[in-house]
Amino acid sequence: MKINIREKDNIVILDLEGNIDINASNFIETIGWVLVNKSKNIICNFEGIDIIDYVGVSLIAVAYKNVINHNGNMLLCNVPAHILKLFTIVGLDKVFDYYQTEEDAIKILKELQIFDRITSAKLRRRFRRIPYKGDIEYKQKFSPTDIFYKGKILNLSAIGAFIVCDKIFSIGEILQTKFYLLPDEMELKLDAKVIWIADEEIQPLESPAMGIEFYNIEAHTQQLIIDFVEKNFANTDINE
Repeated sequence: MKINIREKDNIVILDLEGNIDINASNFIETIGWVLVNKSKNIICNFEGIDIIDYVGVSLIAVAYKNVINHNGNMLLCNVPAHILKLFTIVGLDKVFDYYQTEEDAIKILKELQIFDRITSAKLRRRFRRIPYKGDIEYKQKFSPTDIFYKGKILNLSAIGAFIVCDKIFSIGEILQTKFYLLPDEMELKLDAKVIWIADEEIQPLESPAMGIEFYNIEAHTQQLIIDFVEKNFANTDINE
């Protein structure tokens, strides 16, 4: 497989050409090199890809997880219809973010870069947190099953939530979540990273529980949550 590396607005674009199969280990190597030397924001242009076999699917998943472990973002664009069909069959359509054009992917990454600068500057406390009693469903993002676990949100901010739940995942694990902003019942589907787990000795009444930070949240979705939190900030009895 051939890989051409381009840069645009602090984003690395990989133009992929050929087949992603057992002979495409250079894909993982290139992703690793880009993460260390160039950028944590990567767009993979699949326009030139002809075939992906099951080894290739594994290579893509490994590369993607490497990006996630580096707190980066990897988006796919220009994915041919037959490749999308394969991703649907193996369940990767629920893992990756796909965009029709390179420009669409760049726009999303620019929004994510703004959010990343906020969190990297340790300005989390700029975002108000409110007590919130609502249901949440969640699962491992990379799990091959569609089984969602259930929990309760105790408090909510624009960048994360604290949830009480029976199923706890380890710190750093990426989750898919589904919950509603009440009373309008606006459904949100967001990826989130586990950032801490409640200590039973310190927080016996709030255990088992874990704190999650929304991951790869789009700017307009974050603004919806900010507006919701600001609107309800004075009402400490929300959803009692």
